[in-house]
Amino acid sequence: MEASSTFISWMILGLALAIGNIVHTTDARAFFVFGDSLVDNGNNNYLATTARADSPPYGIDYPTHRPTGRFSNGLNIPDLISQQLGSEPTLPYLSPELTGQKLLVGANFASAGIGILNDTGIQFLNIIRMYRQLEYFQEYQQRVSNLIGSDQAKRLVKEALVLITVGGNDFVNNYYLVPFSARSRQYRLPDYVKYLISEYKKLLQKLYDLGARRVLVTGTGPLGCVPAELAMRNTNGGCSAELQRAAALYNPQLNQMIRDLNNKIGRDVFIAANTQQTHTDFISNPQAFGFSSSRIACCGQGPYNGIGLCTSLSNLCPNRDLYAFWDPFHPSEKANRVIVQQILTGSTDYMSPMNLSTIMALDKI
Repeated sequence: MEASSTFISWMILGLALAIGNIVHTTDARAFFVFGDSLVDNGNNNYLATTARADSPPYGIDYPTHRPTGRFSNGLNIPDLISQQLGSEPTLPYLSPELTGQKLLVGANFASAGIGILNDTGIQFLNIIRMYRQLEYFQEYQQRVSNLIGSDQAKRLVKEALVLITVGGNDFVNNYYLVPFSARSRQYRLPDYVKYLISEYKKLLQKLYDLGARRVLVTGTGPLGCVPAELAMRNTNGGCSAELQRAAALYNPQLNQMIRDLNNKIGRDVFIAANTQQTHTDFISNPQAFGFSSSRIACCGQGPYNGIGLCTSLSNLCPNRDLYAFWDPFHPSEKANRVIVQQILTGSTDYMSPMNLSTIMALDKI
């Protein structure tokens, strides 16, 4: 009888420690990621879609040296932000490993190919559009509530950091996908940009309504300067003037919309990351960042290695750190490090109204 009661006491103690452990884990800041291939950690691996990065040479410089579904030679932007938060990388929401304790780290809902608009990326078939990513976020919160209780789950989301990266595909894989696309016949470019901004505002408002209180919102890069656009539609050997015009119209209006939203809410929930400026820095002066080229992709074929997909049959550079672009559209890991450093410590030219270091310091108070 005594041995039995001792065993039960140990069982109760063990259970109490386990529950304490789970609740304690919520003290670490959770991290949620929404968006497209720039931030997808592998959700598309679990989908029947052509927008995937699950075969070599993707992942060649990842710690495992294997493809993970990240559109990178190694780590991507969310991985590097997770390092700054002192936590492990967020798992794709569709990963069967995202259970128990791992749920409390956060989740990555991003899906390559998607845009602000539901019709962006239809050529990739089965991808997680933005409205669905937000539905998954609601589902995630219910799963965490079941694990640690509703109040703790709400606190975890409220204290979390959120990253959203979306918009580039609405130009590249929608408006400019083919000559005389449906959207380009429907809207002149300035009107299309206004439409995108109005739709994006609804997505950000929904994120706020779902409990997000610190949201990093990245703009597009200089769309006309990526190797794919240089290969297909360069202007006299330089960046595509039309795509550059699109980015120049879109990014300032995105910043203004973010300011308006923050004013409406009455606090700085949304933080604008000027990724166009960061990209422009290393495109205009690659040597200053240790790159030998900011025009040629490391992996690809054709002019600028900008045609087609990055596959085992593609040209592959021996030293990825010398290239600002890994494939026709996506930055190399080293370029991602430059971008994240500006997110972390950049001046108000890069981060508005403040950088991530300031956010983390403020939120500790």
